[in-house]
Amino acid sequence: MSRLNVVLLAGLLASLVLAITLGETALPLAAYGAALSDPGSDAGIVLWQIRAPRALCAFVVGAALGLSGALLQGLLRNPLADPGVLGVSATAALGAALAIVAGAAAVPGAVELAALAGAGLSGVLLTLVAARLSSPEGLILFGVALSSLAGAVTALVFNLSPSPIATAEVMSWLMGSVQNRSWIDVAWVTPALIVAWALAIMTGRGLRLLTLGEEVAASSGVALGRLRGLVVVAAAVATGSAVAVAGVIGFVGLAAPHLVRALVRGDPGRLLVPSALAGGLMLVVADLMARLIPTDQELKLGVFTALVGAPLFALIAWRAAREWQA
Repeated sequence: MSRLNVVLLAGLLASLVLAITLGETALPLAAYGAALSDPGSDAGIVLWQIRAPRALCAFVVGAALGLSGALLQGLLRNPLADPGVLGVSATAALGAALAIVAGAAAVPGAVELAALAGAGLSGVLLTLVAARLSSPEGLILFGVALSSLAGAVTALVFNLSPSPIATAEVMSWLMGSVQNRSWIDVAWVTPALIVAWALAIMTGRGLRLLTLGEEVAASSGVALGRLRGLVVVAAAVATGSAVAVAGVIGFVGLAAPHLVRALVRGDPGRLLVPSALAGGLMLVVADLMARLIPTDQELKLGVFTALVGAPLFALIAWRAAREWQA
C-alpha cells in the first residue's frame, strides 16, 4: 500500500471517529462509555444507529463518486469530467423522481431500485454508444445530450406532479443527503462499489497507456472498445448506487481525483484507489460540517458540496484553459 493511501486512510478513520462522536446533540463523556458497553442505551442508539451508519454511508457514497470521477477523467482524458458528464446522475435522479411522484416512496427500496434502474438504462445506452464511437468527444456529447434530456423530463415531472407534497419530496431528494440513513442504506451501496471496483481494476493498464494516445494504446494491445465499455459500466454502477442512496451530490467526482493526481504523477491507473479514498474523506467531512454549522435547518449535503465545488470547478476550468492556450 502506498504512503498516500495510508495517509488518506488515517485521515478517513479520524474523520469517521469525529463524525460518530460529534453532532448537534452534545453527549457527556460518560455517555460514550455507556455507548461502548451497552449499544442499546440511549447514547448507544445515537452513536451506532444514527451517526455511524450516516458517516459510513457518506464514506461509501463519496468513494463511489470519487472512483467514478477518476475512471471517466482517465478515459476521456479530460480534467473536467465527472460522473454527471455522461448523464448517469441525471437518469438515476429521473428514475427516483418518477418513483416518488408515483407514490412508491412508501414501499421500502422502491426509490432506490428506480434510481438504479435509471442508472442502468443510461449505462446500457452509453455502453452501446461507446462500442460504436471511436472518439471520447462523441461519448461526451452523447452524455451531455442524455443528461439534458433526463433533466428536462425531471422538470416535466415537477410540472405535472399532482401533489405538492410529492414535489417537495422530489426536490428534497434531488438536493442530496445522507441524513437519516441506516445500515440498510450502507448495505445498498457497498456491494455496488465492490462490483465497480472489480471492473475498475481491469482498466488500470489501459488507462495508463491511453495517456500516450489512442494509437499507441491500440498498438500496445489495448482493446479500446472493451476499455470504454468497462469504464462506462463501472462508472454507471458506482454513480447509480450513490445517487440511489444519497440523491444527487455534485462535484465530489470532479474534485477528488484532482486532490491526489499530482501525488501519483498523473498516472490514471494509480489514481483510482486514492480518488475513492479522497472522495469518501471529502464527503464524510462535508457531511460533518453540514451537521455542525449552526442553522435553523440542516444544510443538504448536495447543496453544501455545490457551494464548495463550484469555485473549484471554475479554478480547474481556468487552469485547463491556460494549458490548452499554451
